[in-house]
Amino acid sequence: MNELEHTAVSKEFVTDKEQLINEIMNENGDAVLHLVFTYVKNRTIAEDLTQEIFIKCYEKLEQFNHQSSIKTWLYRVASNHCKDYLRSWHYRKLVLNEKLLDFIPSKSKDVEGEVIDKSLETSLTNAVMELPIKYRELVVLHYYEELPLAEISEITTVNVNTIKTRLKRAREILKEHMKEEV
Repeated sequence: MNELEHTAVSKEFVTDKEQLINEIMNENGDAVLHLVFTYVKNRTIAEDLTQEIFIKCYEKLEQFNHQSSIKTWLYRVASNHCKDYLRSWHYRKLVLNEKLLDFIPSKSKDVEGEVIDKSLETSLTNAVMELPIKYRELVVLHYYEELPLAEISEITTVNVNTIKTRLKRAREILKEHMKEEV
């Protein structure tokens, strides 16, 4: 292959890669932002981390081995990136002191329904956001993203039975919290 052919193939690969990452971002951008927000509880930081996650995915796209769905791979990258961020010096020293609580971005297009349910949703959202991360991430992946337990296990590298136990415990905590609200 001469240099001109190699350059053409390289440009085609980059274009295909860019198209693929654009599709992934369009299809999963809001879901990833939501997942990231559940870790950091700050909309601005969640948006920044989501951008970093998609940059990382673009750079590592060749490493995707098709053993799982692209969405599962993306969620695993996002989850790991968030956990790294939460362990970082920046988070521990600067952000942790802010304790900002923002609302979880909604997937719903029904504005009227959102207004009617806002009080209960806010209370539940706050309760979910107060859960320890080991419960919170599972609640979001299972109930909000509606992922099956096996896929959640793949994303979090936690045993399915452990996930079931943690979800049960999270429901109990949330139920107690909601009883106190009423």
